[in-house]
Amino acid sequence: MGLKAESYQKNNLQTQTTYYKTPIGTAKIVGDFNGIQAVSVLDNDEVSEELFKKETPKCLQDCVQQLKEYFNGERTHFNLTINPKGTTFQKKVWKALLEIPYGKTRSYLEQSKALGDVKALRAVASANGKNPLWIVIPCHRVIGSDGALTGYAGGIWRKKWLLAHENPVKQQSLF
Repeated sequence: MGLKAESYQKNNLQTQTTYYKTPIGTAKIVGDFNGIQAVSVLDNDEVSEELFKKETPKCLQDCVQQLKEYFNGERTHFNLTINPKGTTFQKKVWKALLEIPYGKTRSYLEQSKALGDVKALRAVASANGKNPLWIVIPCHRVIGSDGALTGYAGGIWRKKWLLAHENPVKQQSLF
């Protein structure tokens, strides 16, 4: 055949999974050499300690490193090849989420307007809820029009933590 091992691996698109402990739970990262397909966060008690002893697959190492940098406050933008599974509309919504700057929020209504259809509010909210790449595609930055922290698949406490992490309250001087 004459294929090198590296090129064989790239053509053999077997999905890989790894786990990484974060301050908000255990990140489950799924992908292959075509990109990261999913990042979700599980409660730590849902994951066996044995899974952390396994070597991180090469195709997922960059994602683990970038998540580590994000949680250490060293990264404000992810630079990963992503390959989420979803409908054309969902992918359009997820792409728009990538335009929300680090430390900023937008309402679901603002997201609908950005996508060109105010009437698509519920569909946009639904697509946000189906985002398979938590944190990397920042659906946590979308809030209610009244500022309420609504609708986050990982739980409102995680959404609140992520927003506070990206925009920490700074102590103001009294004098």
